[in-house]
Amino acid sequence: MDRIFSGIQPSGSLHIGNYFGAIKQWIKLQEKYQCIYGIVDYHAMTVVYDQKELPDRVMDAAIAYLSAGVDPEKSALMVQSQVPEHTELTWILNTVTPLGWCERVPTFKDKVRQNRDNVNLGLLDYPVLMTADIIIYKSVAVPVGQDQLPHLELTREIVRKFNSTFGDTFPEPKPIISEGALIIGLDGKQKMSKSLDNCIYLSDSPEKIKKKLSTAVTDTRRQRKTDPGVPQECNIYSLHKLLSTPQQQQYCHQGCTQASMGCFECKKILAENLINELAPLQEKQQFWLSHQDQVREILHQGGMAARAIAQQTIQEVREKVGLWK
Repeated sequence: MDRIFSGIQPSGSLHIGNYFGAIKQWIKLQEKYQCIYGIVDYHAMTVVYDQKELPDRVMDAAIAYLSAGVDPEKSALMVQSQVPEHTELTWILNTVTPLGWCERVPTFKDKVRQNRDNVNLGLLDYPVLMTADIIIYKSVAVPVGQDQLPHLELTREIVRKFNSTFGDTFPEPKPIISEGALIIGLDGKQKMSKSLDNCIYLSDSPEKIKKKLSTAVTDTRRQRKTDPGVPQECNIYSLHKLLSTPQQQQYCHQGCTQASMGCFECKKILAENLINELAPLQEKQQFWLSHQDQVREILHQGGMAARAIAQQTIQEVREKVGLWK
């Protein structure tokens, strides 16, 4: 099987943006690829964080992935910091990556705006570490969101630069973009994010889900039920495309455009579908929360499997760049 890598930061409780934008796709890819899924804790260190909470956040992320369906029999679920070859390869890649390549990545500028009091070198070097995460396993493809495409294009450029300098070593990974790759938050403006407080968490109760959706922004031009709306511009309708049946989508689309349905009814249908979607996941979460030793063993075994591959790659890289044996 061809190999792929993908990772998500342990940034606290995961939300439906993480689920539809990444994790749900991961489950399907397990049948087609040799998958390595990482909890990328080094990346989480580029912004201000509580070091005492980081281990718990890693555990929360692992439980969320296992609950969603990541199968440790099919995929290696690992913690980035437990495979030190990631950072060794990052340093080597830094020596072939022009500074300007990192400075032009759009997300770097966004991170600088969001972290003005902590503009550290890690924020700039983030895409190079991301490149190392991917190519240390010689991944042929990467499941990514639209906002990560500039990072992946930089990965491809770095691969070309390394291969042209030291000889053909790494494949150029291609993007795999899921239908739900970019989930807008409940504010209807920005990507769903814990820091922006515009998200629904995977662990939210049915009552909390209903309450959050009840205040979510819809088509802002529709002020009254009698005003026709434009579903294509409504964030709630975009979630219907991920959660509702074709019949329900058609019903909501017609009710909105013809002003025969209010936003409340549309949200009610969505809430029930989301609650049903998350119910089996939340049941599995309770199981893994009471079996955390088993989760640690899964991460340990996944880390060992991942490191075995990474060590082979780094040995090849060392020889090609001329490091002392």
